[in-house]
Amino acid sequence: GPHVAAGTIDTWLLWNLTGGRVHATDPSNASRTQLYDIGTLAWSDELCELFEVPRSLLPDLAPSSGPIGVTAAGLPIPAGTPITGIAGDQQAALFGQACHEPGMAKNTYGTGSFVLMNVGSTCPAPVEGLLTTVAWQLDSPAGAVRTDYALEGAIFATGAAVQWLRDGLGIIEAASDLETLALGCDDTDGVYLVPAFTGLGSPWWDPWARGTIVGLTRGSGRPQLARAVVDAMVHQTRDVVGAMEAASGHRVSSLRVDGGASVMDLLLRLQADQLGVTVVRPTVAETTAMGAAYLAGLGSGTWSGLDELASLWQADATVDPDPTRRLSADERHARWLDAVDRARSWHRA
Repeated sequence: GPHVAAGTIDTWLLWNLTGGRVHATDPSNASRTQLYDIGTLAWSDELCELFEVPRSLLPDLAPSSGPIGVTAAGLPIPAGTPITGIAGDQQAALFGQACHEPGMAKNTYGTGSFVLMNVGSTCPAPVEGLLTTVAWQLDSPAGAVRTDYALEGAIFATGAAVQWLRDGLGIIEAASDLETLALGCDDTDGVYLVPAFTGLGSPWWDPWARGTIVGLTRGSGRPQLARAVVDAMVHQTRDVVGAMEAASGHRVSSLRVDGGASVMDLLLRLQADQLGVTVVRPTVAETTAMGAAYLAGLGSGTWSGLDELASLWQADATVDPDPTRRLSADERHARWLDAVDRARSWHRA
């Protein structure tokens, strides 16, 4: 009779690339199914039973980097081409940012923001407000199989707040106008915008929160609102990084940034001041694609190992925190937390 197989989107792609010969996924994607035990690195019989998913449907587990399969005939790529990399998008971005060691972290400022921190080879205890995930499993020709874990914080509204300024309020014509407008004032003059349009993500996980703007005076205008949107990106990132440091015991050594908003030098400067660590933007902005290429190239032996990959990664802009602004940064963050309190649980009130 007919047979059914189930998997994540990478499983489907791999199935088609191999002409149905390989039914597999990697730990970074398996971590997202709620059917996989990230501690034992195997499918969980207990979870499969709980969700009534027959274990036989599930794909084999392949490494994120290593021998996975070869392409079938009849595709636009030559038959027999080795497939040597699979990863979830945020894990690929972490690898593309060459965050190989515990305490190294990256933030992707997209429509939302995704902060990931490498926490090393031991699966961390569950943490309130953060996701625990396998970052990658490497089975490269260069050495033994290595599995790294990461903590992930999802921030719902980053670019979404910029889009709202553009489409909802008409304050800017294009997203690229934001930085120029925000530089029209030295600070927000006490205005805070909490972009909880669809609730608050990590570390609050409050679906009932709603967006709010506090501290408005008659002197508040377009520049202050624009800058408050940039500030919100920075404060939300600090909230997540703080939760990660508390949970992992690792201090974030520096933050590597990518995504659309990372083109703003103002954002980098404000972020460095808020975190008190160096913020670095790489020359290659497409870090997810880079990470996928790094994983595949490592798995095929194109690159010798992590040291070589780390040397390929290059900085475009490096911004150090200004110690003279430390106190005011902390005061502003305390006020931000007050603003978050006012946004929380609003929808139920």
